[in-house]
Amino acid sequence: LMLRVGVLASGRGSNLEALLRWQEAGILHAEVAVVICNHRGAAALEVARSRGVETCVISYPRTDPVERERAQALVLEALEARRVGLVVLAGYDRVLVPGFLRHWAGRIINVHPSLLPAFAGSLHAQREAIEYGVRISGCTVHFVTEEVDCGPVISQAAVPVLEDDDEATLSARILEQEHSLLPEAVRAIADGRVRLNGRRVMVRVE
Repeated sequence: LMLRVGVLASGRGSNLEALLRWQEAGILHAEVAVVICNHRGAAALEVARSRGVETCVISYPRTDPVERERAQALVLEALEARRVGLVVLAGYDRVLVPGFLRHWAGRIINVHPSLLPAFAGSLHAQREAIEYGVRISGCTVHFVTEEVDCGPVISQAAVPVLEDDDEATLSARILEQEHSLLPEAVRAIADGRVRLNGRRVMVRVE
């Protein structure tokens, strides 16, 4: 059976679009079953709807812990109801509660715009990379654990920081790498070539 993927997104949905392009080309080896957003203004919703992918909006305040627990229980139910086997965070701007993460342990991944562990937990990793004067930045796909941006790394792509880079130009070049790194990781998981064993990422060599 093909792996069913649930995507959680909050923004423009460019990584979602990359996943769907790979799916439409028959090279993702997985199916995006549902896209769940935390607000109705997320452009990712239109990306999904334009391709016939089911969408769901489950909104909640960022700072209310009771509402966060309630809403994420609904997110979990929605994913389970659609027989999702892998959850992909693609620009989801909410911290997930421990119960949700324990339920999906080893079956939830994220893409982050830095070479983790550098700038873990930052919402402006590209800006911070420039401010710190690093010469190499990039992006990371990793399994998600209860410690933000600290889960075992699946794959990374390096991107040089140029002398005239600003946050926008560096972000654009990193995003370009994300658009292949994330689908590659999903395909590797779908094919059984990558899995999480405790804290270690196990890779099966073909």
